[in-house]
Amino acid sequence: MKTKDQIIEALVAALEIPPGAYDKADDRYKDLGDWFCEGSLKANKPRIYAQGSFRLGTVNRPLREGESYDLDVGCRLEAGISKHTHTQEKLKTLVGDELEAYRKARQIKKELEEKHRCWCLEYADELRFSEDIVPSIPEEMTKQASLADAMIKHGLARGLAEDVSRHSGNITDNRQANYRYIDPNWRISNSEGYARWFESRMEIAAGLVEKVAMMAKQAKVEKLPAWKWKTPLQKAIQFLKRHRDSMFAKNPDSKPISIVLTTLAAAAYRGEDNTTSALERILADMDRYILPTLPRVPNPVNPNEDFADKWHEPKYAHLNLEGNFHGWLKQARADFQNIEKLNSEELIQKFTLQKFGLRITQDEIAKILPLLPSKPADYQKIQIITEKPARPWCM
Repeated sequence: MKTKDQIIEALVAALEIPPGAYDKADDRYKDLGDWFCEGSLKANKPRIYAQGSFRLGTVNRPLREGESYDLDVGCRLEAGISKHTHTQEKLKTLVGDELEAYRKARQIKKELEEKHRCWCLEYADELRFSEDIVPSIPEEMTKQASLADAMIKHGLARGLAEDVSRHSGNITDNRQANYRYIDPNWRISNSEGYARWFESRMEIAAGLVEKVAMMAKQAKVEKLPAWKWKTPLQKAIQFLKRHRDSMFAKNPDSKPISIVLTTLAAAAYRGEDNTTSALERILADMDRYILPTLPRVPNPVNPNEDFADKWHEPKYAHLNLEGNFHGWLKQARADFQNIEKLNSEELIQKFTLQKFGLRITQDEIAKILPLLPSKPADYQKIQIITEKPARPWCM
């Protein structure tokens, strides 16, 4: 098991983004936040915040060199705008105009791009960042209360449910039928609440809360950001996402999406104190949290939302998304078990390259090799698994 631990930790270390990348991303958020707080929307009390994998601390290096890092950003206008005074289109336009002014002031060459729910800014400096900025407004108090009740009914502790519901909001989406006229039915989103739920799953690891509090004290900050925790759950999700990306490199539209993997992994996690044990538990149990009826993979902070909604939508039937999830999980389980059979430098390098698109450094392999068992590997068995994997995702 010690050898397996070392290989997995070396894999996750190789997935880590360059030193300072999280700090660089944080600088982007803060600079954008400062701009909005002094700009034309100042009276609307704008708030810029991180969301997505940078917020959760589960970012991987891109599978291919030169690809940009995706920064998911929330832009919440806390005052002066409601579903009864503005359309989604008007809100999105207000935020887009301010972003265009920011782009010109910061001399960002690439044009601002509109997507269905957000605006995209792309930086082209030493670390390529692509920012997706999602406009939103706070959800109404009555709806927050009903969301909290729904979370409690689905098993979330009352205190956490009430805390999470306060972060809920409404976002813009130009695919909605009511996008261009006043209507109270906007799409609900709660990335901050989801991050708080995710943190609550990390916190079940023994001693983690005390450790994080001590690290925050040493760093002289009130709260240590989640990306600095580096828990077994975060590392396990990095491992799983990269395995998926490599497996579906030639067919990315058919791969299981990150929010499904992250949610199921966090639900299955039981506080294991190392990455290997966390992966063993998650791989064994994560599919048990897929419900037999709709919603199949409920959003833990909005149980009526289905993160796996595309699994049962006719227009995505050709992608076989549910089948691909189970095919990926079967392959991930097999590959995880085969890590303990890697007992030579050649096998380690071959396995990590083919399954993760990674080259483990000579220094890392040198640390692992003294721990390898002397018994020869069943080379042919491993070769078959790595060279001819099952391909359930192919049409």
